[in-house]
Amino acid sequence: MSKVVLPSKGPLLSGKGWTTFFVVLIVVCALAPVLNIVVPPGGALHMSDYAVALVGKIMCYAICALAMDLIWGYTGILSLGHGLFFALGGYMMGMYLMRQIGRDGNYKSDLPDFMVFLDWKTLPWHWTFSDSFIATLILIVAVPGLIAFVFGFFAFRSRIKGVYFSIITQAMTFAAMLLFFRNETGFGGNNGFTDFKRILGIPLATQEMRMTLFVLTGLTLLGFFLFSKWLIGSKFGRVLQAIRDAESRVMFSGYNPLGYKLTIWVISAVMCGVAGALYVPQVGIINPGEMSAANSIEIAIWAAVGGRATLIGPIIGAFIVNGAKSWLTVAYPEYWLYFLGALFIAVTLFLPNGIVGLVKKWATREKAAPSEGRREVQRAMAAEQGVEPAALTPPLAVEPKGARA
Repeated sequence: MSKVVLPSKGPLLSGKGWTTFFVVLIVVCALAPVLNIVVPPGGALHMSDYAVALVGKIMCYAICALAMDLIWGYTGILSLGHGLFFALGGYMMGMYLMRQIGRDGNYKSDLPDFMVFLDWKTLPWHWTFSDSFIATLILIVAVPGLIAFVFGFFAFRSRIKGVYFSIITQAMTFAAMLLFFRNETGFGGNNGFTDFKRILGIPLATQEMRMTLFVLTGLTLLGFFLFSKWLIGSKFGRVLQAIRDAESRVMFSGYNPLGYKLTIWVISAVMCGVAGALYVPQVGIINPGEMSAANSIEIAIWAAVGGRATLIGPIIGAFIVNGAKSWLTVAYPEYWLYFLGALFIAVTLFLPNGIVGLVKKWATREKAAPSEGRREVQRAMAAEQGVEPAALTPPLAVEPKGARA
């Protein structure tokens, strides 16, 4: 009986991949701070505070797109509710930032302004640890992860999949949005949280703090990218892709898909929660609108445009779509939604593998072009000599019989 040899695990990144990674790392950690802080505002190479905030926000979106690729591109589970996990991480950070305001609010009270306005006397129970930065960091991971675990356990155990799973996740997000809109829940109602002033006692409205958050977001995105690359290249990642391609065969092979799907679902939710926590101090506001169904659908569009099951594709898609959004919503605001819908339809019909898939297809054609050129030369030579083209092709080396054991 012959022994099955599994393919050897390759490097985390290729040589060109590591070069690109370190170039991006230098741009995020060194070049961008220099262009923003050192280069004077009038300089041609100056990076404005607006550009810093915009790129920082898009990097947060890119983390969500990367999380979507793990669950959709590599596991085959389309979620239309990841905006919920993004918003939950943002609310955890927003609660801490509201407590950091202290008595600098309009009402000069230890309570947040919206609670004073609603005549609240004490903080609700779920604000108990909101004044601790360490506890906030734990909650940013724990709250989205716990909700994702509970929802995913019952959904995956019931074997809900396909369009039914997508509809349920969207319904879950919509229900949470309605809950957060209510004033009595203690999350600021439809206004949410805003007017942040400090983080760790350091003012937010400074150039240095904005750049610090920018660099931290970039490092988080790069770290999650490497983590995702390692995860997909592991045995765990191979099982996820097998579940995506043929879940029934995975079950017949002795694997229980529940644990694998639930684990990647929770990891994806936590990544979105971290992205939301980084998003709030840079944008300066968080409200239930972040849980809207449209926001969750946009996350899926970023992954589809860039290219599913590529990791780098969703990141590229997030930058392209949100870059176009920032321009179109200013120049042609009434056409933005039409553009977004047309883009998603065009990608679905003509670019099923996204932009990265199209680039790979072009690269394959370029590599195949020299071989085709050599065959054309052989045909021309054969026509001149009046022989068959196969006669000009050197014979293949034939292994002697009995040479292989």
